[in-house]
Amino acid sequence: MESRVELAVSRRGHGYNCAQAIACTYADLVGMTENQMFRLAEGFGAGMGGMEGTCGALAGVCILDGLLNSGGPGSRTAPTTLKKMSAVVQEFRKQTGATRCRDLKGKGTLPAPVPCGECVRIAAELAEAQLFSSAE
Repeated sequence: MESRVELAVSRRGHGYNCAQAIACTYADLVGMTENQMFRLAEGFGAGMGGMEGTCGALAGVCILDGLLNSGGPGSRTAPTTLKKMSAVVQEFRKQTGATRCRDLKGKGTLPAPVPCGECVRIAAELAEAQLFSSAE
């Protein structure tokens, strides 16, 4: 798969929130349309509902992870989904110093803010490495 990282970053700068920028960029790889994904991810922006909780870019990866790896009700795929997302979250935290939108914006414990575009870039790189590394 050709990298879509720059497309995700561009979307963030053109009217998509962080979750939408990630989720819409890879929608076709999980069987969704961009419009469906845009609507699905809308409430996860600005740290879920504007509450500055978990970074929206991470939420976008989480949406993709579930759509890609879940087998649905009654399946035993949750450990795979959770393991992949855990790896993404740990690496995101390692690279940025935080996972909460508030902290990433410099309102919490970080000495300097991490811009949304950089969070989207890192999340997209991690999605490609952890979720789509073998996608065609």
